[in-house]
Amino acid sequence: MNTSSCIGISTMKPCCRILIGYRISSIFGVSHIRSNHKIVNNSSKLHSKSKLSCYNDAKCKVIGPKKGVIDLNRRAFFASGSNWGESKILGKNKLGVNKDSSRGILVIPHVASDFRNHSTSIDSHVNEKGFESIYIQGGLNVKPLVIENGNEVVKEDGSRVQVNGSGVNLDILKDLNENVETESEASNIEKEAWKLLRDAVVNYCGNPVGTVAANNPADKQPLNYDQVFIRDFVPSALAFLLNGEGDIVKNFLLHTLQLQSWEKTVDCYSPGQGLMPASFKVRTVPLDGGDGTLEEVLDPDFGESAIGRVAPVDSGLWWIILLRAYGKITGDYALQERVDVQTGIRLILNLCLTDGFDMFPSLLVTDGSCMIDRRMGIHGHPLEIQSLFYSALRCSREMLIVNDGTKNLVAAINNRLSALSFHVREYYWVDMKKINEIYRYKTEEYSADAINKFNIYPDQIPSWLVDWIPNEGGYLIGNLEPGHMDFRFFTLGNLWAIVSSLGTARQNEGILNLIEAKWDDLVAHMPLKICYPALEYEEWRIITGGDPKNT
Repeated sequence: MNTSSCIGISTMKPCCRILIGYRISSIFGVSHIRSNHKIVNNSSKLHSKSKLSCYNDAKCKVIGPKKGVIDLNRRAFFASGSNWGESKILGKNKLGVNKDSSRGILVIPHVASDFRNHSTSIDSHVNEKGFESIYIQGGLNVKPLVIENGNEVVKEDGSRVQVNGSGVNLDILKDLNENVETESEASNIEKEAWKLLRDAVVNYCGNPVGTVAANNPADKQPLNYDQVFIRDFVPSALAFLLNGEGDIVKNFLLHTLQLQSWEKTVDCYSPGQGLMPASFKVRTVPLDGGDGTLEEVLDPDFGESAIGRVAPVDSGLWWIILLRAYGKITGDYALQERVDVQTGIRLILNLCLTDGFDMFPSLLVTDGSCMIDRRMGIHGHPLEIQSLFYSALRCSREMLIVNDGTKNLVAAINNRLSALSFHVREYYWVDMKKINEIYRYKTEEYSADAINKFNIYPDQIPSWLVDWIPNEGGYLIGNLEPGHMDFRFFTLGNLWAIVSSLGTARQNEGILNLIEAKWDDLVAHMPLKICYPALEYEEWRIITGGDPKNT
């Protein structure tokens, strides 16, 4: 993020000038014109098995088909801020890797003048000496204290100090000191957070490729928490990107892309092409030959080793979203236009858009196939998957190079986006108005014009919902299937629906209103809850199968 300082100067004479530092952070989305380049060396057999290895002398070797690389010869762009008159060039990042100095950062001067929201008003009063004073609303009406100090006269009037007739507000100075202390405390917390994040970085062949899911040195049996998960690395990747450290994200995207082509077999059955791994681990194994030389290899897990043997449906969706974020933040659009990356995007989309028996545009998945990777009663069409699916489709539409080989895929994406957005907005949304409509639903309707299309019985509405949902808010339910509505509030699905514009503007505002109104239930004194309300007693035993993991 770009951080600039705005200097607010009062209308007083230079001797009475007050400088107020105002910090503001902004993110600017800059659209780039995609150049038309001919793609050479179109590799169509990315799915063949490859082996990634690295000798102990830090030289990596990839055995397999040679990937075509596009040299787009993109022209670097530079932009200077009007207040500084010079271009901003990236330097060395925190990982010690020199960033491309030919890529400039577009700096847009932006001043947020919200001083009118504060309780300070500036009124100009010309006295016999022609000086100005600053008055504070609601100031104390007490007798001023006058101190003569040489040729200067210092008056202290409540929360105001006047030097030779010029007023300086003590409360402002006090607030500035408090702000400095707060920023210092926030800076220390931020430094600690970055230290923890960097301690979790995983290196492969001497280059950072991700962060572990959980870094607990005291854990003697970490299971798979010491691996790099695609979904878990996304927030870490966004932090690195916003800090100007794009190399670790680029390495992660390319290495996981190569893992996509590995053979995946569970009990003599292989899932479809395009499945991304849930996680991977860097292992050190002896090199063939028996001379004691070691090499580093990436060991992916596509669900064949996971607890419950669940395929990671959301991994490919998160990968596409992160690829789009990398291009938008760094400006490195050459990565997404590489032949192997374009092929990876198409394989993921083909897997998600495959025709099946489903009657709905939403994506059908099993339980535990996303962030909630344990049995939690979300099998079917969970909101989290639909929000990620919608976001990945939009990102793919922006990144795919349209040609004769992709025009049908782009058309399928547009059709699915339209159908999916209508489906979720119409049938997943619930507020007080929708609850009243469900109470009046007729059941067992056999007609193309049926109102109760999913044959929802009003008795499904839980007793806690009517008293819990606010009048001015609403949310997207957790799941929708024939004869079943899951009225639980799932945080990630609702928030990502806002991020991806899956919901309408009114629905997005309603979700935020609900979170604000029910802050004590959703946040309280601990982090934001994944799901509300929690399962209890017999319901927990039936839905989770007695799984104590998320107790």
